[in-house]
Amino acid sequence: MSDSPDIPKNPPEDMPSMIADHMEAGFLENIIDMFKHDSGLFLLLGQLMADERGRVRLGAVALVEELKEEYGNEIIKAIPHIGKLLKDPAPVIRADAAYLLGIIGSKDAFPYLTDALSDENRLVRQTVSETIEDMSGTG
Repeated sequence: MSDSPDIPKNPPEDMPSMIADHMEAGFLENIIDMFKHDSGLFLLLGQLMADERGRVRLGAVALVEELKEEYGNEIIKAIPHIGKLLKDPAPVIRADAAYLLGIIGSKDAFPYLTDALSDENRLVRQTVSETIEDMSGTG
C-alpha cells in the first residue's frame, strides 16, 4: 500500500472493523475519545458508513454530530470517502451517506449530492433532495 494523504499514517489494518464492532456494541463514548486523540481517524468515516450494520452507521452519524463543532475541518476531509458511497449498491447505504453529508453541512458535499439526485431508488432521491434543501437553507 502506498503512502496517501487520504488515510491515517500506518493505521492497523483492522482499525475500521474494530471501531465498527465497538460502535455496534454501544461503546460510542470510547470511540469519540479515540477520534479526539487521533483526528486522522475521521478519514475512516466512509468505511464506517459502508458497514451493513445500521447501528454502526448510526454511531458514525452520532460521532459526527458530537464532534462537528470542534473537529469540523478534519471531518470535511472525509467528504470524498462518504460521497463515493452515494454509488454503493445498497440503497440504505446511499441514503445514510446523503444524510451524513447533510449533517456535515459543507458545500464540498454538493457535487456528490447533485450527482445522486437521479438515483434509481425513491428513498435515496428523497433523502438527497431533502439534504440539499436543508443545506441550501430552503428546507
